[in-house]
Amino acid sequence: MDNTFQHIDPSQIETLAGGDKEFIKEMAEIFLEQIEEFVTNMGSFLQEKNWEKLAREAHTAKSSAMTFGMDDTGNLLKKIQLECEANNLDNVPRMVEDAISQLQAASPEVQELL
Repeated sequence: MDNTFQHIDPSQIETLAGGDKEFIKEMAEIFLEQIEEFVTNMGSFLQEKNWEKLAREAHTAKSSAMTFGMDDTGNLLKKIQLECEANNLDNVPRMVEDAISQLQAASPEVQELL
């Protein structure tokens, strides 16, 4: 496995897979679909100012991101979740934009795992 990945760290999913290439493929396919959903949903919830749904979406996205070793993105999503829940919304739009671009940037790298 090459180390040219800048956004994901496949070692996490490889550990979970225990050498099962099919498992990695399946998880990568699911994550690629999820990335699109997360990006679309977070964008919509932000526009609608639906902080409760945004917090839930960030929470869900965090788990998936962490599975692919996206620790920085995962921590950012956690922060979005907590800020929304605390109704501390000043930085949320910028954080959501960052999270979205990080997820989008990860997409081609996840694609390489297929």
